[in-house]
Amino acid sequence: EVHLVESGGGFVHPGGSLRLTCVASGFTFNSVEMTWVRQAPGKGLEWISAITPSGLIAQYANSVKGRFTISRDNAENAVYLQLNSLKSDDTAVYYCATTINGRDHRGRGTQVTVSS
Repeated sequence: EVHLVESGGGFVHPGGSLRLTCVASGFTFNSVEMTWVRQAPGKGLEWISAITPSGLIAQYANSVKGRFTISRDNAENAVYLQLNSLKSDDTAVYYCATTINGRDHRGRGTQVTVSS
């Protein structure tokens, strides 16, 4: 069974930083692309970043490019999201996600709140 468990969220002031972690199990981690998505209050899911199985190629939404960095450690079955220069608009629940055999999987998420 696929499990994705996010952690690292919290409350920060504008300009602050957080590092999110997602630990995966139940599948061959080093063979799949991993993604981070988020959902702000009252809004739909927003794709924000993805990383290839090797970790060599990363992509970002324009809204986070230059501020967020995705990485992974295949030995630890973990994917990370470094959040820098946080803004109030970044307030959301952050989820890691992946697609395996055509089926989408997502964790329970971790809350990030940015406020002064």
